[in-house]
Formats: sequence, C-alpha cells, structure tokens
Amino acid sequence: MKKTFQLKVENKTPERQVDSIKHEVKKYIVRERRKELPSGTDFWDFDCKIGDNEQAAKSIHPSTINEMIGKVLASGKESFYLEVLAKPAKRTKKD
Repeated sequence: MKKTFQLKVENKTPERQVDSIKHEVKKYIVRERRKELPSGTDFWDFDCKIGDNEQAAKSIHPSTINEMIGKVLASGKESFYLEVLAKPAKRTKKD
C-alpha cells in the first residue's frame, strides 16, 4: 500500500478520518498476513514509511503506525503519505 491520505475531508471531522485511515491500514495488514508464505519463510514482515510526501517519508516500525498517524493529526497537516509493503521473512535465533 502506497497512498497519500487526506485528513481534511468534507463530511468528516479529522478525528473520524484518522479512525477510518487506521482501520484501512489494519485491514490491509490483516489481509496481507492471510496470504500464503513462500517456502523457507516464517512470517510476513512489513516495511513502513510515513511522511509529508513520498520523498520525505521516513522508515518506521509497523507497531508505531497508529502513533505516527496520531502525531500527524496533532501537527495539523492536511495530508500525509503512508507506505506499508509486505515482505516474507525468517525468524532468527537470539543468543
């Protein structure tokens, strides 16, 4: 998912729009995790980026997506770019 989200939508308050965006992202992640894994991999990992636009997007951990969307809302911006890409990964043993 590579998308620019608008926070200022005509019929919604920005808070409701943020809830809608968070739901859409969660739905995408759940859908990607349901896909069959390639052989030799253990789980689906996600590369995530967020920023004002595609060029200014910075990498974030998938668990901080909702927190970062909340920060964008608090900053008063009208839109932001979010990229969430699934990739197969293999767990490594900790020493």
